[in-house]
Amino acid sequence: MGYDFHLDDQGPKLIEVNTNAGGAFLNALLARAQKACCSEVYRALIGARDDHFETSVIAMLENEWRHQRGAGSPRTIAIVDDQPTEQYLYPEFVLARQLLLKHGIDAMIGDASELKYDGGRLRLGGQEIDLVYNRLVDFTLDRPEHAVLRAAYQDGAVVVTPNPHNHALYASKRNLTLLSDPKALKALGLSPEMRSRLNGIPRTTLVTPDNSDAMWQSRKDMFFKPLSGHGSKAVYRGDKVTKGVWAEIAQGGYVAQAFAAPGQRMIEMDGAPAPRKMDVRLYTYDGQLLLAAARLYQGQTTNFRTPGGGFAPVLVI
Repeated sequence: MGYDFHLDDQGPKLIEVNTNAGGAFLNALLARAQKACCSEVYRALIGARDDHFETSVIAMLENEWRHQRGAGSPRTIAIVDDQPTEQYLYPEFVLARQLLLKHGIDAMIGDASELKYDGGRLRLGGQEIDLVYNRLVDFTLDRPEHAVLRAAYQDGAVVVTPNPHNHALYASKRNLTLLSDPKALKALGLSPEMRSRLNGIPRTTLVTPDNSDAMWQSRKDMFFKPLSGHGSKAVYRGDKVTKGVWAEIAQGGYVAQAFAAPGQRMIEMDGAPAPRKMDVRLYTYDGQLLLAAARLYQGQTTNFRTPGGGFAPVLVI
C-alpha cells in the first residue's frame, strides 16, 4: 500500500491511497546509499534500517500467497506490466527480481499480453507462474490485453497481488468521498476518536451532472481527479481548468478534492537555492510501515520531470 500526504501548518493531509505503490524498491536502494555516506543519517531514515524492507517484502508476498492458498510458498513469481522495459520504473522491476532471486524464489519480468492460460495453469514464456506481482494500472483488468490474466485470476489459478478486489476495497477514489464525510461516518457508527483520525482527509465529492454547476463555481479551491486515473494523469487544479476540459469533467467519472497545499523544501541547483514542492509517501503492508519517501517537484501535480526533483529520503529529526 502507498499513502500519499501533503504537509502544511495544520498537519498531514491524506490525498491519495494506492494499492499499486511504485518506488519502494528504488527508495530502499537509495537508503542503502545513505548508509554508505553517513551512518547517522541512515539511522534516521524511516523504515530503511538494516534489512527491514527486504525481509518485509518477502514476508508480504508469502503472506499474500497464504491468504489465497492456505499454506506453502510461491515457487515462481512474475512481475507483470504493459511493455515493462518501456516503463519509467523498469529499474525497480529489476531490483524486485534480484531481491526475489536472492531469497530463492524464481522470478521473471514480463508483459501481461504475453501470458498464456490453458489447462488451469498460467504461464509466461512456457514457465508456470504461481504468483503475479501486478504492476498494471488497469486496476480492474478490463482491457483486452489483460483478459488472460483476468481469467486466471477469476478461476483462482494464480495468486495476483495487488488485485482488483484489493483496489476496489482500499484504493478506489470513491472511498475518499465516504472517508471524508463526517456525517456519513457518524451514521456508520464510527467512534469520535476514529472520526477525528480521518479529519486529515480533504473533503472529497463525486462529480455528477447534477452538481457540476456548483462544482464549477467553487472549482478554484478544488483538485479534480479521474476515478480510473493514476500517476497524476488527467488531474486538474481547479483554477487552471479550461471550459473545454470542464465539459468532460462535468459528465462524471471524477472526484473533486478540496485543495491541500503541498509542503515545500529548498534544494541547491547550480549553486543557488531553489524551492520544490513536496509530498510524502508511506509504504505499508497490513497496517505496518515498511518505508517512507518524499517526492520533490514543481508544477500542478507530482511528477518526475522537474530538474532537481524526484524521490528523496525522509528522516526523523
